[in-house]
Amino acid sequence: MPTKTLENPNQSNTDEKDKVVVTLIEGDGIGPEIIGQTIRILDYAKSGIQFEKIEAGSSVYLSGILSGIGENAWDTIRQYPTILKGPITTPRGKGYKSLNVTIRKTLGLYANVRPAKTYDPFIKTNHYGTDIVIIRENEEDTYAGIEHRQTREVTQCLKLITVPGTEKIVRYAFEFARSNGRKKITCMVKDNIMKITDGMFANIFLTIAKEYPEIEAESMIIDIGAALLANRPQKFDVILAPNLYGDILSDIAAEVTGSVGMCGSANIGDMVSMFEAVHGSAPDIAGKNIANPTAVIKATVMMLTHLGKPGKAKLIRNAVLKTLEDGYRTADIYQNEKNTILVGTKEYADAIIDRLGKDPNVLTASELVKPKSFQLSLSNQKEKKELVGVDVFLDIPNNRNPDVLGKNIESIAEQFLHLKMITNRGVKVYPKGQKETFLTDHFRCRFVSPTGGKIQHKDITAVLTILEAKGYDFIKTENLYEFDGVPGYSLGQGE
Repeated sequence: MPTKTLENPNQSNTDEKDKVVVTLIEGDGIGPEIIGQTIRILDYAKSGIQFEKIEAGSSVYLSGILSGIGENAWDTIRQYPTILKGPITTPRGKGYKSLNVTIRKTLGLYANVRPAKTYDPFIKTNHYGTDIVIIRENEEDTYAGIEHRQTREVTQCLKLITVPGTEKIVRYAFEFARSNGRKKITCMVKDNIMKITDGMFANIFLTIAKEYPEIEAESMIIDIGAALLANRPQKFDVILAPNLYGDILSDIAAEVTGSVGMCGSANIGDMVSMFEAVHGSAPDIAGKNIANPTAVIKATVMMLTHLGKPGKAKLIRNAVLKTLEDGYRTADIYQNEKNTILVGTKEYADAIIDRLGKDPNVLTASELVKPKSFQLSLSNQKEKKELVGVDVFLDIPNNRNPDVLGKNIESIAEQFLHLKMITNRGVKVYPKGQKETFLTDHFRCRFVSPTGGKIQHKDITAVLTILEAKGYDFIKTENLYEFDGVPGYSLGQGE
């Protein structure tokens, strides 16, 4: 898509050396409105920010590009690697990909930083004194988007957690906390169930925590953690989480501190960074001059700090706080209380512009200093890796008797590998399964060496060849490895 430069009429008083060009994605729905008002504020603040607009979102989707972004746009981003982005609408179905996920993963935006703070006593909340930052891993987990329909009844989504990806986000979280004077990091995972994936995330967190003795580190199960965040958010300082949990937690944090319309977001990478609102495109209120631009304004404040313009960041941040103190409210945060004024999107921005250069009397906000760079050091390359088995997944649409299936497979495969067990939806059904277990058409058969120890790939292919010859539909295999003698796979009952 061709690019278009947006002129900022009030930049004439800004020195040429202070000007920075930022890639702009206006977005869909309310995106152009809130982005437009944010640019007005930047202009009046003489921020030195100029924009190079690229086309992305609904117009690009409708042109037939399923990713929502054209090839030429990537060149603009490489030239101007800081992005200010409005919310995007991803069409449902028909193979359309989330533009947010595409940009984050393609450009390596591994850290999603989402501050959430109450504005008491000016914005009504049940949780006064809350000031937390959600740091969310941004590239891995189930957001890798690798899904399959394997049988008529069963689908799967792969959850990918890597050592370098986890180390990078954990180190970022600790450097962020250290740089910003934060005292505690809570890592939220579900490692009591997902012992390998979430377990590795938690273990790396606790390992790296030893390098930051001045910062309190705790690991917490996600379900109780989310409940505590919703009920006692003041308990937390910085929360670190894998991708999916982090997405959910950040919306909870936004709601308990006031509104998703008040929370900005930074997506940080080694070469490119993107700043956006936490909320979506809200097409139902687009064009009605009622949207709250605060989230994207706050994201812009984070962007200014990132670009080395803390003075301009503080100027705009203080004007926002002063506007809230003076009672100006968009519809989402208006409570019809004394000394408050219901205003539209433009009028709210006007109020902020009028208060540029003024300081709030009560409200404060942190600078959110950019963390120092760091080097990755963890490596598992020296571990001894041995192939000790294979899980073969079968589609069994009819005659789902585990005992019959198990005896049949044992009789045809035993000359190569031993059938250790069969599971259905993770529950062992052979040998010695329970008759009450509900069965689908998706069976996992675990094969190991008949004598114990290592196996070879040719053993696996031999078993698969026999299964195919006997009419079994194997839909997937997962090799089982040990690393320095430790199983790198989930164990079944009795193992």
